[in-house]
Amino acid sequence: MDFKEYAKAIEQDIIRWRRDLHQIPEIGLELPKTSAYVQEQLKDMGIEFETYVNGSAVVALIGGKHPGKTIGLRADMDALPIEEETNMPYSSTNGNMHACGHDAHTAMLLGAAKLLKDKEDLLKGTVKLLFQPGEEGFAGAKHMIEEGVLENPKVDTILGLHIGSPSQDVPDGKVIVNHGKTMTCLDQFWIKVKGKGAHGAYPDQGVDPMVIAGQIIGALQCIVSREKSGVEPAIITIGKISGGTAFNIIPDFVDMEGTARFADPELREYAAKRIGEIATGIAKSMRGDCEYKYHFGYPPLVNSKEVTEKFVKSAKKVVGEDDIIEVTNPIMGGEDMAYFLEEVPGTFFFLTSSVYDSQGNFIPSHNSKFDVVEDVLHIGSALFVQAVFDFLNE
Repeated sequence: MDFKEYAKAIEQDIIRWRRDLHQIPEIGLELPKTSAYVQEQLKDMGIEFETYVNGSAVVALIGGKHPGKTIGLRADMDALPIEEETNMPYSSTNGNMHACGHDAHTAMLLGAAKLLKDKEDLLKGTVKLLFQPGEEGFAGAKHMIEEGVLENPKVDTILGLHIGSPSQDVPDGKVIVNHGKTMTCLDQFWIKVKGKGAHGAYPDQGVDPMVIAGQIIGALQCIVSREKSGVEPAIITIGKISGGTAFNIIPDFVDMEGTARFADPELREYAAKRIGEIATGIAKSMRGDCEYKYHFGYPPLVNSKEVTEKFVKSAKKVVGEDDIIEVTNPIMGGEDMAYFLEEVPGTFFFLTSSVYDSQGNFIPSHNSKFDVVEDVLHIGSALFVQAVFDFLNE
């Protein structure tokens, strides 16, 4: 069966679903309109479903008429609190925006649902569709797992995809896969540097937390450059620093916030400890002190080598070998699909789509002008369906 051809035949449906969803973006774990829209489409297809996470998550089942394994397909549905500036006729007007392509993810999974339902009698097993809220910082996948969505029937393997492009150099419609460490953790930390306030003209009468903070910022980079293997990816970034009330006054304290990204769990634990040791050590050595807090967010996303190899074979039937890009280095962003992959072997892949502004500048995700190339959406649906049939019917 040529699933790409079948998906192409319903391309306008997939685009319509994506545009409808694009106009009603919702954030976090509360997606009443988005969830209701997905439920309505599933009803029209005759697909049974249940809701979770206070009604915002939707889990549907297809197949089950013949004994076999269960494969899960996941799409995130939430948006971001960004004012849209695309000027598209289907732009959002509610102050939120699908600036990371989750509307496209949902539409592609709806496309897969339609194709799978049409071929349901041929499935040797069950497909579980997971429409997830709260990927953007709310750990929606973790909430769904805690509510039992991977059970009854138990999911044997799981697939997920992300649209977009890691850089402007990759043509549209390519499939990017990684056989192991695919994305990093998404952690956050806070440091409060405590000093002693004084007049800026008399620094000897105080303890300057600004100078201490500067020393800490530089020293933290030595964890990345001097305390780990050079081949292991790692990032420590201070993204926010605040303190002081006037140009000529040394403040009592300075607050800093940062993010840490690691693909290796052991390095993650090590760095979380070392950030606090370095910050405290420097502060005390300069007559100050500090408070430190580290939040372990989304874990590193690690694909199953075996499942990824199977998926690549399936993808070749849809896009051809030349359109598959196999990478080894992880992307330094985080994704809560990682929670699903901690529980079930699976793979998370990327479908490339690049958009540029009128000056030819590449527009990344989480940008008020972000958009997707709709011509590739049917490919995502076809990839899901081909992988399902190959996995269940092998």
